[in-house]
Amino acid sequence: MDVINKPPHYQGEIECIAAIKASMTKEQFIGYLKGNIQKYIWRFDKKNGLEDLQKANIYLNWLQTEYAE
Repeated sequence: MDVINKPPHYQGEIECIAAIKASMTKEQFIGYLKGNIQKYIWRFDKKNGLEDLQKANIYLNWLQTEYAE
């Protein structure tokens, strides 16, 4: 089970991140991604350690992709 890239609680035909992106402007979505990066980095040493850093990295990758488009 890959709790970082395919968490079991996110299942369906549409990825949650795609639905969130579709509901926002580009600027709003970038802000959403930045907020999640900050959240996971802020709490990693108090909550989920490496898992939170990996999640922050996923959001950072999405942010880089979004910014490059």
